[in-house]
This record gives sequence, C-alpha cells and structure tokens, in this order.
Amino acid sequence: MMSDTQARREVHLETHMDSAVRELSDLLLSKHRDYGPKNISLAPGGALNGLRVRMHDKLARINNLVDSGADPQHESMEDSFKDMANYAIIGLLVLRGQWDEDIRTV
Repeated sequence: MMSDTQARREVHLETHMDSAVRELSDLLLSKHRDYGPKNISLAPGGALNGLRVRMHDKLARINNLVDSGADPQHESMEDSFKDMANYAIIGLLVLRGQWDEDIRTV
C-alpha cells in the first residue's frame, strides 16, 4: 500500500511529466513548421543517420559543458536536453513509418 506521501510524490511527478511532455510537443511542432519533415527524411545517409548525428552533437555539447563547468553561451543545457528528447521522439516516428509518410525513410 502506498503512503499518502508517496501518492503525493507520484501526483507531483505525473504533473511535472505532463507539463514537460506538453512543452516538448509544442516545441517540436513549432520547429517542424519551420523545418518541415524533409530535413530529417532526406538527411545524408537516411533519416536515422541524420538523427544519430544530431543527437551525437547535442550529447557532445552537454558532455563538454558538464565536464568543463562552462556556462553555455548560446542555447541553454535545458534546450539541449529538449532537442535530444525531441530527436528521440522523431526517431520513434521514423521507425514506425509515421514521420514523413511521403518518403520511405527506413
């Protein structure tokens, strides 16, 4: 049986997760309007390779900032993690054939 404190923590976590997922969704849709699906679908080496390169670059940036303790000069660490999360979502959609249905990307 869950204690009242545990139940409250789960409710708070669920609320924070819902908020973060909504924020990621809004950001992805906004960027999708700017870029369109072809920047992923027509990436050199294919969609998954394009995502892999983008995710590698973001992770390298995060690692450098964490390891060096430097303050980001352009996008925040939060922005980098949001981009990584959205690239993962795009990857799922690519694998499911739901990203750019005009072009077979996998």
